Amino acid sequence: MRHLLIFIFIILFESCNNKTDYYEIVGNLHTPYHITFQSNSPDKVQQLIQKEMKEYYHSLNPFDSLSIISQVNQNKEIEVDSIFINAFQKSEQISELSDGMLDITCAPLINLWGFGFSKMDSVSPQIIDSLITFVGYKKVRLENKKVIKDDPRILLNFSTVGDGCICDLIADLFDKNGIENYLIEIGGEMSLKGVNKNGDPWRVAITKPVDDNFCRQEEIIYQILHIKERMGVATSGDYRNYYIKDGKKYAHTLNPKTGYPADQNILSATVLSKECITADGLATVIMSIGTRGIEMLKRRIPDLDYFIIYSDSVGSYKTEYSKGMEKYLSQ
Repeated sequence: MRHLLIFIFIILFESCNNKTDYYEIVGNLHTPYHITFQSNSPDKVQQLIQKEMKEYYHSLNPFDSLSIISQVNQNKEIEVDSIFINAFQKSEQISELSDGMLDITCAPLINLWGFGFSKMDSVSPQIIDSLITFVGYKKVRLENKKVIKDDPRILLNFSTVGDGCICDLIADLFDKNGIENYLIEIGGEMSLKGVNKNGDPWRVAITKPVDDNFCRQEEIIYQILHIKERMGVATSGDYRNYYIKDGKKYAHTLNPKTGYPADQNILSATVLSKECITADGLATVIMSIGTRGIEMLKRRIPDLDYFIIYSDSVGSYKTEYSKGMEKYLSQ
């Protein structure tokens, strides 16, 4: 599948006292992105970003029949690249920490339910039982740059960490090229560092969850995070992607152990981590395990920084956040 690269350069800040300008790249390569950075060589940076994105999608795009992950899913003899290995290993670590609540082998279940659960009426317990037999992160492993499956029907999908992965790749690219101030937003996940054009720490908004499956309501800012150090920020939420059947709302986050949508009370989960791929995966996990499961995660990840919005027994909004998150919250 071919993807169209669209780049729009906007000068955000005119040169002053020989300081370099801020630029923004807006585009869509399978996923919308907005990248802001300070540089005196924007054309070179654009070329480097384009190259990095193409390498990423060649590795992990399941919709491209020639990508590495597609060839792995077709059980072809192929050595995977460093991007694939990193995504695989990071996902495996999160799977271990969460007792398998993040699982890269969920592709058959994702395909079964369809995007936005469009195929929900055709899903049956019998079909789920037949698929879940070859779902499970412990049924696949890496050996000498090759993927080894316990069952050839196993299919991989890195959608739960993909946006975070590419954010990290571009952030690493910026760091290697001496770019100190940047904000990378891809599919809603972010990697950021330094200050904005006004010299202030980057401001990241956490929006109020509103039942709005068609995204028609204006976003209401619930909280602002102020971040200057290099950080990955990921938010997962079910309030804009759900399906209602027989009066019950089904969220878009799947429980890989049951094969059904996760039935939890969390509406939005924002996670901070040094690596965006980790934040991306953990935000998905929190949506799956709910408020009761967070204590387990905190025991296993003592420095876990999170901000969650959930509904109580009467439907009121409640918030909970980690001690470490306090320094990023605006007063």
